[in-house]
Amino acid sequence: MASILVLDDSASMRQMIKVTLADKGHEIKGAANGVQGLRLAKSAVFDLIITDLNMPEMDGLTFIREIRKLPDYRGTPVLFVSTESSEVMRHQAKDAGATGWVAKPFSPEQLRRVVEKVLAR
Repeated sequence: MASILVLDDSASMRQMIKVTLADKGHEIKGAANGVQGLRLAKSAVFDLIITDLNMPEMDGLTFIREIRKLPDYRGTPVLFVSTESSEVMRHQAKDAGATGWVAKPFSPEQLRRVVEKVLAR
């Protein structure tokens, strides 16, 4: 069982990810933006972070850059989920410190597979 932080400004997307991963026994915490996500990450240690790109207050790229500055999160897997799937954006996410990418829309099974793969590292 892993502790997973999910950042997405869409409450329905956070809920869908929570339902998809909680049935595998994972504990899920959610945040609506990067500012909330950083606050949660500083109060607990997560095994995996899943973040959206476009969010108010702090976007996903900025969040990844900020989370990578924290000693507890230098090696933590970070999955980037976005409808944006250009090569430029993928490179920006990787340069910021993202471990992997999941393009929206995705199926619950696709998300489970990617999560299990990065947690097995």
